Amino acid sequence: MGPRLSLRARTSRLSLTRGAATAASAASPRVNLLPRAETERRERAAMIRRWGWGLVGALAAVLVLSGGSYALTLAAEQRLAAAGSRTTDLLAQLATLQDVRQALATETELTAFRAEAMATDLRWEDMLDTLVRTLPPGVTLSGFDLAVGAAPAAGSPESASAPGLSGALTLESPTPIDIAPAVRALRAIPGALSADAREVMAETGEGDARTYTYQLTLVLDQSLYTGVYADPDESAGQ
Repeated sequence: MGPRLSLRARTSRLSLTRGAATAASAASPRVNLLPRAETERRERAAMIRRWGWGLVGALAAVLVLSGGSYALTLAAEQRLAAAGSRTTDLLAQLATLQDVRQALATETELTAFRAEAMATDLRWEDMLDTLVRTLPPGVTLSGFDLAVGAAPAAGSPESASAPGLSGALTLESPTPIDIAPAVRALRAIPGALSADAREVMAETGEGDARTYTYQLTLVLDQSLYTGVYADPDESAGQ
């Protein structure tokens, strides 16, 4: 029993010795045995590598930005060229339509001239037929001296009541007549502004060929204008 206990004691003592040595080794500081010049060289090398990678990254960013800028510039130039080509085509098409524009301008001018020149157009046959039917029996319209008035004023509601036709009428009858009923009948014509007897009677001829002549003045408003050639825009405004 004695020797076995001694072996265990020696084993335990050996383990304690190794543990103490390990603890002492772990607790002792490490010493950098490299020279200071080598340490500084390595630090400079590391710093140079970092700066090098930073420079490479900056160059890469510059290249990417330059490439993007060039691509945008190229796309803008292509769009500008396409727009210029489109503009050239449109100008060429407009040049081909020059004759059409001139024709339309001429048509517009002629339409305006016709509307101005024919603003006082009226139906003479209808107007004279109305006068003849208004006269008393046996009285004929032997002559007239009528003149149209001014052109209708565009957009004026009072233009229809302005004088449109005025002048003198010459009536003939084989027998004397009372001119007053004839004047009243003329005043009742639609659009009549006034009607008056200017010369009551003038007798010509002898016997059965005797003729009695009367002269009246008549003024009609502008409602008798046809308005066929009026400017559509002005007609719409009215």
